[in-house]
Amino acid sequence: MRILVIEDTILLGEAIADRLQKLGHGTDLIGNGRQAADWLRHQQVDLIILDLNLPGLNGDALLAELRQRRNVTPVLVLTARNGIDDRIKLLDLGADDYLAKPFDFGELEARVRALLRRQQGYASDISKHGNLVFNRTAKTVTINGEPCTLVNREFRLLEIFLGALERVMSKEEITDKLFNADETPSSNTIELYVARLRKKLAGSSVHIQTLRGLGYVAHVQPSENTP
Repeated sequence: MRILVIEDTILLGEAIADRLQKLGHGTDLIGNGRQAADWLRHQQVDLIILDLNLPGLNGDALLAELRQRRNVTPVLVLTARNGIDDRIKLLDLGADDYLAKPFDFGELEARVRALLRRQQGYASDISKHGNLVFNRTAKTVTINGEPCTLVNREFRLLEIFLGALERVMSKEEITDKLFNADETPSSNTIELYVARLRKKLAGSSVHIQTLRGLGYVAHVQPSENTP
């Protein structure tokens, strides 16, 4: 999934972005609130991680501006403010969750998973699709109870498809979700990833169909091995 980190403390921002990239997310980092607001007029992401003390435009104002634009992207706020009134204000402005500084990266990852899961309509980190079980927390996939080994980008690509079942997704949309703005994948990169994922999902209930000129659509079909 594609995540925007808005944090002006360079070391912290880079640490968060690096951690998320290692988990397979496409991650962008911006350190100025005004620049982030302008960037979001032309780019779509699946989650925003937002610091409050920003140059150009502070986080409170940026959050309010996004919601006024009817931008409903989930926002996780990083804040050193621990007062109950501050937290109420953030939630009223439209924050989906907040994390007090200093924080543990394990908790950050858990909150990211929860917000992305909620956005995709799943109540649990474990979802079953026919004979395929997808575990976001453990980053595992099983088919008929047997492990299916996926590298980070393959795992995230499957997550993207499972979050958009029965919906046609163009190569451009998948690229935007899988890579950050600084990466320049070649025109056939998505085709290669989809081909590799299809091969590994052979025998599963999840099928990825190519629609020439349009992109891809994922379906869950009954499997003869499904109980």
